[in-house]
Amino acid sequence: MGRNKEFDTVLVLHKAMEIFGEKGFEGTSLQDLLKHLGIARQSLYDTYGTKRDLFFLAVKYYVDEKNALVIEHLNKSVSVKKAIHQIFQEGINALQDPERAKTCYIINSAVEQIPHDEEIAQYFHKKNQELETAFYQALVRAKTHHELKDHHQDLLNLARFLNQTRLSLTFIAKLTPDLKYLQDMIEVSLSILD
Repeated sequence: MGRNKEFDTVLVLHKAMEIFGEKGFEGTSLQDLLKHLGIARQSLYDTYGTKRDLFFLAVKYYVDEKNALVIEHLNKSVSVKKAIHQIFQEGINALQDPERAKTCYIINSAVEQIPHDEEIAQYFHKKNQELETAFYQALVRAKTHHELKDHHQDLLNLARFLNQTRLSLTFIAKLTPDLKYLQDMIEVSLSILD
């Protein structure tokens, strides 16, 4: 009869996001990982596989959760414009909070792995497409409800722009703590919806 795990696997993924976010994939030694996670080497291998496997699981956990929140926001909000504003704002808010920001930096390390790891590259392509589709569907709904003006014809490219703007804003928020600057970026970006 196998032993029960003596640790919370979801908590371990959160801790993995923190350490990989802080040190990057390459900069995180196995010893750093085990110390931060508070688990034994064999438990790591038995539960998650290799360091790379744990990294990919942590990245997927982070991205899946963030994408689900964006999609839920786009689907539930009465006003698509307000939903997009809140999505952009939330990305900035996360990076203004030192505790939440710890996990956000895992994306930097994941993007560095894309040229060397086909599975990670395909995963990010799929997740990017998922969000583009969600933005597109929200824009179609906004157009149907006359929230967008008639001059907005190419909704697919507009959806791509909004998704890439969301990513750009999170990158810029990592570079500057100037909230006014970031708010101005949101307002200018959203002016495309006028």
